[in-house]
Amino acid sequence: MSAGNSVIVVIEDDPQIRRFLRTGLSSHGFEVHEAESGISGLTAAANRKPDLVILDLGLPDVDGVEVVRRLREWTTVPVVVLSARLTEGDKIAALDAGADDYLTKPFGVGELLARIRVALRHSNAAARPDRDGVFSVANLKVDLTHRRVHVGDREVHLTPIEYRLLTTLVRNAGKVLTHRQLLKDVWGPSRVEHNHYLRIYMANLRHKLENDPARPRFLLTEAGVGYRLADE
Repeated sequence: MSAGNSVIVVIEDDPQIRRFLRTGLSSHGFEVHEAESGISGLTAAANRKPDLVILDLGLPDVDGVEVVRRLREWTTVPVVVLSARLTEGDKIAALDAGADDYLTKPFGVGELLARIRVALRHSNAAARPDRDGVFSVANLKVDLTHRRVHVGDREVHLTPIEYRLLTTLVRNAGKVLTHRQLLKDVWGPSRVEHNHYLRIYMANLRHKLENDPARPRFLLTEAGVGYRLADE
């Protein structure tokens, strides 16, 4: 993907930094759209369907880490964080929430462009939700934008934990996710050793989504390793 057809949404409340980014990125062929708050940034990401999001953490309405979490409920768009927060904990929180990279302020355009190129290269839309936020395989459809799940014509109602587990698998469809990865992403880092949580909720999901839970079509077990959501 070349810069000439790449759309970037910049979510940043500082007008000087927005101007700096707009000038620098536009001069390299990117189409730039700006938002000055977390809510307006989420709206811009939904409407503009960008190829990449640049995000500040210190926003006036919603913390940037929460913005990443909300984006990851329905899109795999690469997110590069720009922030004045320097601690390791802040970086880990943003990356664990789903950010792809983290650059501290002040920064140079050259380094930012290099990180954008890396993030765009790593962005792979295969077996992922489409640009409207809908993932489908066989008769299973997960609408991440509207938080709805259907099997055929039947809408399936999931608990918050079941939905979070399913969307984690959807975002990584076709890939094996270890027990530890799923526990960290769904329950948090303090629960990475609690495999029984995962077994219980996976069994619940299979009963709700599979025609034959004992012989699953979608939610596959990788023995001794973890689980995989079938993507074909």
